[in-house]
Amino acid sequence: MAGKFEPKTPIQLAPPKDDLISLEELARATGIDGGKCYVAIKGIVYDVTGNKAYQPGGSYHVFAGKDASGALAKTSTTEADVTSEWKDLSDKEKSTLNDWVTFFSKRYNVVGKVKDATNFDE
Repeated sequence: MAGKFEPKTPIQLAPPKDDLISLEELARATGIDGGKCYVAIKGIVYDVTGNKAYQPGGSYHVFAGKDASGALAKTSTTEADVTSEWKDLSDKEKSTLNDWVTFFSKRYNVVGKVKDATNFDE
């Protein structure tokens, strides 16, 4: 379907970066004290700093500074589901996760890849 997951207002994104981001650097990017806020999906790191939902107190802050692949695949905001593991998910969950990748890639700048990630999409 053309236009699926398109933002309501066009967004000008920077070219994706290939910078390697350590798990420690990702973990520090939680938006606390006005700092950067990153969310990773399938090892790709997105800058969600401008979205209040990912900032402290926001409904999606549970994802901040983490690879949220497992939770997004399950459409869950439960801390226990926030994991980088996704390869053993059901086909339906993988499809949902891929939809989230599309959604994020149309809205947020890619700032790099998780250095220690072993779950990159082949």
